[in-house]
Amino acid sequence: MTPVHSDHSVKKSTMTVETESSNVDDSNQEAEPAQFLDDEANKNLPVKKNTSCCTGLKMFLAALSFSYLSKMLAGTIMKSSITQIERRFGLTSSTVGFIDGSFEMGNLLVIAFVSYFGAKFHRPKVIAAGCFTMALGCFLSAMPHFFMGYYKYETASQRASSANLTSSINPCSPHQDVHESLLEVSRSDCDKEPSSNMWIYILLGNMLRGIGETPIAPLGISYLDDFAKEEDVPVYVACLHTVAMLGPMFGFLLGSLCARLYVDIGFVDLGSITITPQDSRWVGAWWLGFIIGGVASLLSAIPFCFLPKSLKKPEEANNDKTSYNLLENMGATRKKPTPAKPKPRKWSETLKDFYTSLKKVLGNRMYFTFLCSSLLQFNSFIGFLTYKPKYMEQQYGQTASKSNFLIGLTSLPPVGIGIFLGGVIMRKYKMGIIAATKFAITMSFLAYVITLLHFFVGCENNVVAGMTVSYEGKTIPYHENAIFSDCNSDCKCASNVWDPVCGDNGLTYVSACLAGCTTSVGHGKNTVFHNCSCLEASSSWTGNSSAILGQCPKSEDCSRNFIYYTVIQVISGFCYALGGTPAYMIMFRCVQPELKSLAVGLYTLIMRVLAGIPAPVYFGALIDKTCLKWGSTSCGQRGACRLYDSNAYRYVYLGLSAVLRGPSYLISILFYILIKKHYQNKNLRPVENGGREDVPMNKEDHCKIKERLPGSSDAENESCI
Repeated sequence: MTPVHSDHSVKKSTMTVETESSNVDDSNQEAEPAQFLDDEANKNLPVKKNTSCCTGLKMFLAALSFSYLSKMLAGTIMKSSITQIERRFGLTSSTVGFIDGSFEMGNLLVIAFVSYFGAKFHRPKVIAAGCFTMALGCFLSAMPHFFMGYYKYETASQRASSANLTSSINPCSPHQDVHESLLEVSRSDCDKEPSSNMWIYILLGNMLRGIGETPIAPLGISYLDDFAKEEDVPVYVACLHTVAMLGPMFGFLLGSLCARLYVDIGFVDLGSITITPQDSRWVGAWWLGFIIGGVASLLSAIPFCFLPKSLKKPEEANNDKTSYNLLENMGATRKKPTPAKPKPRKWSETLKDFYTSLKKVLGNRMYFTFLCSSLLQFNSFIGFLTYKPKYMEQQYGQTASKSNFLIGLTSLPPVGIGIFLGGVIMRKYKMGIIAATKFAITMSFLAYVITLLHFFVGCENNVVAGMTVSYEGKTIPYHENAIFSDCNSDCKCASNVWDPVCGDNGLTYVSACLAGCTTSVGHGKNTVFHNCSCLEASSSWTGNSSAILGQCPKSEDCSRNFIYYTVIQVISGFCYALGGTPAYMIMFRCVQPELKSLAVGLYTLIMRVLAGIPAPVYFGALIDKTCLKWGSTSCGQRGACRLYDSNAYRYVYLGLSAVLRGPSYLISILFYILIKKHYQNKNLRPVENGGREDVPMNKEDHCKIKERLPGSSDAENESCI
């Protein structure tokens, strides 16, 4: 029995050894594929060292910044050239405002579809196509200059010289035949002048530039938000807008240079020009700025042609996702059927999804309230900025060149610094959406209060005989002017000519003829008129009866007020820009993440349609109501305004801006209440004093706090994974 038992034990032990050895072999065989998969996974994981800098997020940020700079440059050139275009084509302010609003019309045509469907395509290449379109629009805007004749401004001295009169002329001509010959010359010039409707090309070019600008903001920002760390997005947006602020600064400086150059420079003898940049008839080389802006837009398109469709987001979750996808491809999950390729969706389904997404965005009370508040403020800002150079010219007697220069040098740099510091403050203090809303509203309202000081630093009207004051120097009521008087009754003067002269008594006269001047000496800008009978009409004047070309300068008090105006602009602009970045980021957090691109596009669309298009038009129409003296074209039609009522201009321009902007802060308070009510249960945590503390807007910081809180639910913890 025992031997049998021993044999059985031996067999059993032998079988056990064989079984263990087979298990070891099987485990080794199973280990080899696993090790192979790990090696393959390590080989295929993205390595930062091998990633080219040209395909990275920083390269895209640099390219997007330059495109922002170029589009802002081109847009600012249009703003800085408003006065020049108005004078060159003999247009009213409302018509020029309509031309300026054509940029937003171009946006209106494509922005909604670009914002929604653009993210489904190669976003960098779509942005590149937009930059090319912007360049084409700039070149089209400059084209009328090369097909028009030379600029012919209204001047009595130039018409007299064209009538083969001597250099010593008599402005106060008692003969009618001279003016009849001048009228015939004017009619012949009108027949030869092909530029009556050439401004339409500027409108079309500006519209084309608006179409090209459309994809840059929504697709660029959404691209950054998709592939950058969430806590870095505010800093990237702040850097982007800070670099973009260089565009307006360079644009106004370039506009200043172009306004200083005569429109037909290089083609006419500048010595024969009788007007100076201080004159309301002066037209600078407006076309040159559009050419430079077109070249900049063309260069900004090149980098986007070499950027990838998508980037790797720098998160650890991507590594796990990549390994899982690799194991799935290697057959680790062979039991699961391979998903079929999605079928192409019908247009009806796509449009239905678009309608659903649009309904979700507009149905968001926080987003809609934010939209209404921004709409009022944008109406105020766009109208204010469009006619700001013109306001500085008419109110403070500055030239177009100096106005653009001061805007670019003093107003815009503080705004750029404020935008950047706003992003830094937001990140440093870990501002949540409630704190960011409070900060943005506070800074904006502070800037608004400071802006109201502009009402107290204006200047009085220009002293123009027969227009703002009588020939005796006494103030006359608004619009009760009479340019003819007893002192010039013997002269056959044209009433529609604006060729101002400044008398030695400090009064400006509409023309040398209306000043009663009988002789003149000199040539061109150095012409001096003598024996002006209307200067003697003023009982308080006992000096010379001479006059020189051009309007009389403003008083010293006006120059001092202009300094105060500039200081107010710097402080208010900085305060408002300080809350600009938090306000911009609030819009992203008001909607669902998948609707961010649509929300930005819709926001831009509404700002363009309801603010960008109408604001310059109705601002310009009200400004036209304050005109005292209209110019005339070579065809005898009404041209650009030459003289405004300064007091009425100030109250209309500043008052309309203040009335639009004021109610927006009541809506902002409602927006803050909605934000606080919505997020107080989600992004707030209890503190020691029993109150609640605002949590940063970043999801990562929110999740870290949730992990430290006792009693956090599993659902909340899983949402942070």
